[in-house]
Parts: sequence; structure tokens; C-alpha cells
Amino acid sequence: MPGAGSRAGGGIPGRAVALGAPAPLRSAPGPPGQSPPAMSAAPGGRPAFPGLPGELVLEEAPGARRCGDGGDGDGDGSVPGTLLCTNRRVAFLPAQAPGSRVSLRSEDDVALPCIRTLVAASSWAKPKVLTAASTLKFIPEELAVFCRDFRLLRFQFHADGLAPQAFRVANAIAQAREAAAWLGDTGEGHGGWSGAPGTRPEDEEEEDGDEEDGDEEDGDEDEGSAATPLFENLRDWEKELRRLGAEGWRVSAVNERFDMAPSLPRYLWVPSGLLDHDLKRTFAHFQERRVPRLCWHRPGGGHLLRGAAFHPASEPGAEDVRCLEALLLGGRGPCVVADATELPSLADIQLAHLKLRALCLPGAVADDKWLSALEGTRWLEHVRTCLRRAVEVATLLADTRCSVLLQEPSDRDLNCVLAALVPLLGDPRCRTLRGFQSLVQREWVAAGHPFPHRMGLLRRGPRDEAPVFLLFLDCVWQLVRQFPAAFGFTEAFLLALHDSSFAPYSSTFLFSCQRQRGRARPLSQAHTPAGGRRPRGGSAAGGLPPVWAWELRYSREQRARFRNPAGGGAPAPGPPDTADPPSPDTPVLVLSRGSLSPQPLPWRSGRPPPRGARVAAGGLRGAAGAPPGLLVPCAAGPAVRLWRRCYLRGLPDAQRGRLAPSPAALAEELTLLQDRLRTWGAAGPPAEATDSPLPPPR
Repeated sequence: MPGAGSRAGGGIPGRAVALGAPAPLRSAPGPPGQSPPAMSAAPGGRPAFPGLPGELVLEEAPGARRCGDGGDGDGDGSVPGTLLCTNRRVAFLPAQAPGSRVSLRSEDDVALPCIRTLVAASSWAKPKVLTAASTLKFIPEELAVFCRDFRLLRFQFHADGLAPQAFRVANAIAQAREAAAWLGDTGEGHGGWSGAPGTRPEDEEEEDGDEEDGDEEDGDEDEGSAATPLFENLRDWEKELRRLGAEGWRVSAVNERFDMAPSLPRYLWVPSGLLDHDLKRTFAHFQERRVPRLCWHRPGGGHLLRGAAFHPASEPGAEDVRCLEALLLGGRGPCVVADATELPSLADIQLAHLKLRALCLPGAVADDKWLSALEGTRWLEHVRTCLRRAVEVATLLADTRCSVLLQEPSDRDLNCVLAALVPLLGDPRCRTLRGFQSLVQREWVAAGHPFPHRMGLLRRGPRDEAPVFLLFLDCVWQLVRQFPAAFGFTEAFLLALHDSSFAPYSSTFLFSCQRQRGRARPLSQAHTPAGGRRPRGGSAAGGLPPVWAWELRYSREQRARFRNPAGGGAPAPGPPDTADPPSPDTPVLVLSRGSLSPQPLPWRSGRPPPRGARVAAGGLRGAAGAPPGLLVPCAAGPAVRLWRRCYLRGLPDAQRGRLAPSPAALAEELTLLQDRLRTWGAAGPPAEATDSPLPPPR
């Protein structure tokens, strides 16, 4: 529907006329705090709808058809079924749905806040952008849902007698989209997922052994546990610190009640020689009171720290200076400050993402100008910048004489990107499926990235919106594409995580920090994963499961495509840690444009740099080159490519034959290749050219 796509970009101002009242609301039955039983089939013969607690069905249109790209369904690529609008989402139930009771069909539904534009079209009227205040003056024959995750869902109403249902469901979606509220920051008002004790999808009841066997393939010490650590208790932090083998560091509970820094996690990794009494002196000298703390240690290498910028009004006394230098330096060798001045700003990221999303609409630009328009978005440029910076930091950490401090004014955005990318380059454990989930949970979720603000889930205007997490996922996809054998997860997993960031079905993306998750009103029954194993770290916030509970939203077949059986091997043991001799004048350097230069700390600004402080970038690296296990991706222009499987989902022609997602699509690709072979065979062998650079066929 290129016409509708081109008109959707500009938008059509609606008139303030109330829509017709939809049919009475029908609530998914079931007592509060329990999974509701499946709704009875409609007269049209639709399959049972697995509603969520508190979910209300506003309208439904039996007999609708979801348009496809020819890979499944009828000859025209469409799939018959029932289109439903609830107060949570727009869902499509295929008429030939599988018998499994996966609660949330991720392929056929979209959360209301994820809907960016809703367009109704008819053969005799211009496509119309629908809003809650607009008036629909024709019966729609097709409904296009443009999603913020780059999906384009198209539904057609072909059969006779669908006119009233099509009109009502289109109006209901427009109204429900405007009324949808995201209350993640308040922790109230959302009805969370709350499964009855022992309940789980039917297709999970016989795969407990399979799950445990699959976990053992990861090769890490956490195998046998079904949950990714949430880093909400002391045990998770201590266990991960032991795995890293960071000598001279400990877990501090100084922020256990969030009274020192509300946006920081409960527990912090700090130097062992720094007591909590002294650590409390340092909080006031950093913006948002986010002190530097350890976030990763390379075995046999350096330490990676992250923290906010120094407070501009900070004037530490002599005792505070002692505590600050013990926290930042601690006799660990040169301290390199890697700030975020060379990284894209939040405004740059948001603008580039908006341009990219507009470019990926059908008919947005002519084919001969598409590549230049892609570079004009600057999205790939931002990906290259983040990858280059991560490579610089990971290379510096390969030497035992260096520790790197990631410093950002808020310590909640670009620091999250680098604090997660650097371990991916240097720690094979983080490249496994379980290790990557643990890394994201620690350096994004527990570290206090404001997901509701950056993803635009609060509907408070675009002032704070910037999809930093999506930029990080794009960087990870570039690594997976360049080093497919080094990762234990696949593009399908990254795509599922990308789409889940827009869905209100997990506690991971609904809150800005651990403090808000802890204050969320818990329901009577928290999420119980398949097999009855609860996630560690206490109950899920507000009764909602973490995003890592994939069994609630994806079938076993879909989850099997998350793993790369040929990648993500066991970590190579690094050399033992050796303590550096304390230095009375530890140099402080700043990493700028690939080189190091002396940079005194604010309270040392009056002193001259210590002798020998001018260390070249190569002076902090070992002479043996890159150590084993360190990935060094190419960040040059042609090497960083567009994530087509994610961004071009609204263009079916661009997806045909790429990463077949189902057996039906595999059969389609096989048929396409067989047709090409028959065509080439019928044309006969090509005429031989005397100047051909290829050798003649044998």
C-alpha cells in the first residue's frame, strides 16, 4: 500500500468530532491475579483468544485477512482470521492457528503505544490517517498499521458483511491508541501479567528437560537455572564479581535503601580498601550522585569503570579528596577518562532514528537516491562512532597497567552503550545467550537507563525521547554479522529484544531504575517460568515478568532460532591478575580521538602533570598484539551495514528470500531457486567470449 504509506508520513489533521461509540467492552474472564481462561470462540469460528488479566476486547472483525508477502496463507499471501482491538493491543488470530497456548502471539499483535500511524483506505476514497478526533466517512477496505518498531501490518476486509465490523474496529483502534497510558514511572495503574500457580503454556509442559539440556550447552556456571540474574540481590552481584575474578574489589550495600543515589542499583562494586563510611563522602561530588564503580574486569587486564561527570559546584575537602582518589585511582596504574564528548548526543540519535524510520516507509524516496538518503540519516555514522569508541576502550583494557573510566554527564545513556559493548568485545561469556541477557540486565536495567523516557513510552512529549537502546542493539547486530561464530545468539534474538522494548508485557522496559521497580505495587502472584522456577532477585515488579521470560511470548520453535549452536564457545582463560605496585603520582589521562593526553582531576587542576604522564596510546598496550578472545570489528563505512531484517520489515519485497523465518518461507525460497535454475537451463549455456576473465567450464 505505497499510497497510504506516503500519505501517512505527512499526517492529515483531524477534526474534533467524536467517534461513534463502539460495542460494549468485553473483559477477559477470570478472577484477579490469575490467568483468565480462554475466551469462547466467536460465531465466526475464530480460535480462542488468550486475554491478559484486565484486558478488555473493544471490537473484533471476524473474516479479516492479514496481508503477507506470499510466504503463507492463500495464493495472494493473505491469511484469514479475526482482527481484535483491546485496551492493550491490536491482535490478529489466524483461522488456522496452532494448538499451542502461547499467551502473547508476538508475530500477529502490536501494543497500542507501539502504533505510530493508523491509515484506513478504500478503492473509492483517499487514504485517511485515523486519530481519536477524526471522522471516518467511508467503509475501509484495508487498514494499515505503521508501527514504531518498523513493522507494517496490513489487514483487508474482503468478505461480504464485513462493512460494519471494519468501520467499528478501525474507530476502536484509533480511540484505544490515544487512550493507552504508560504508567511505568509511577508503578501503578497497569494490570500486570500474573499467572496462576503452576500454570504455563501447553507447549511448555513437556519440555522441561529440553530447557535444562539447552541451558547446559552454554557452558557457564549458571546452567541449570532457568532465570537470568536480575541483579536485585546481593547474591547475584557477588557471584558475577567472582566470575570476573576482579581482585581488590568488593560488593557494597551502601545504596541498599536508595538513599545515597536513587537511580543507582542497590549494590555497587567498589575498591576493597574503601570503607562505606568513606564511600559516602564521594556521592555529592558527581552529578545525580552517580559515583564511579566497577562494571567489568578483563582477566589479566584492566578495569572498566563508569560514572557521572564531576559536579560543577564540587569543592572537596582534604578528606574527600583522599576518598575520591581511592575510588578513582586506588594504585591501579594509569586512569584513562573516556568521556562522551565524541559520541552522538541524545538529540542526534533521536533525529537520526526519525529520519531512518521515515526512509524505510514504502515509496519514501526513489531507488536511485535511497543509499544517499540512508547516509543522510547519519544513523550508520552513529553506529560506527560507538563501535570505534568501544574498540579503543577494549584495546586499552587489554593491558594490566590501565583502568578506564567511562564518564557521561548523567551516566545513564551512552555509558550504557559502551559499558555493554566493551565486555562483548573482550569477554566470550558475554557472547552467550545467557551471558548477554545478564549483561543487559546489569548495565542497562539495573544501572538505571530511563527506558520509558528514551523509548517515548510515557507520552509526555518527545523532549526526552532518544532510542539509545536500539542504537546499542544495532551495534550488537553489526558484531554478530561480522563474527557469527563468536556469538551464541542470533539475529532473531536481537530482533525479538528490539520489538519487546515497545511492548508493555514485561517489567524490564516500564521503569527507569531499580527503585521504581521496587516501589511498583506487587500483585498476588508473581511470574513463574516454565517448570515452576521463579526468577532470582525477588518477585517481578508489579507482577510483570522480565523480558527474558521468552516462553510467555514465543513458541518453542521461535525460541530455538534464538540460539546459535555453532557460536559462543567457552571463554578462554586469561592470565592471572597481578597487582600493580602503588604509585604516589598515578597519571590521569583522557582518551580523545584515539590518543591519550594528561588530564588532571578537578581538584588537581593547579598542579603540573606528573613526570612521565604523557603516555602514547600504544604505550598502554602489550607488545604481543591483541590478546586471544578480543574481537576487533571493522567500523569503516562499507563494513557497517543497514539492519535490513529489522528496518525494512515494512517493505515485503526487500525481505523475500532473507532469513526465512518459517518452514513455509524456506519452501518459498527453495521454489524461487528452482525456478531460477529452470530459467537458466532453458536459456542454454551462455555464448563464450574470448575476453572473458573466467576460465572455461570443465
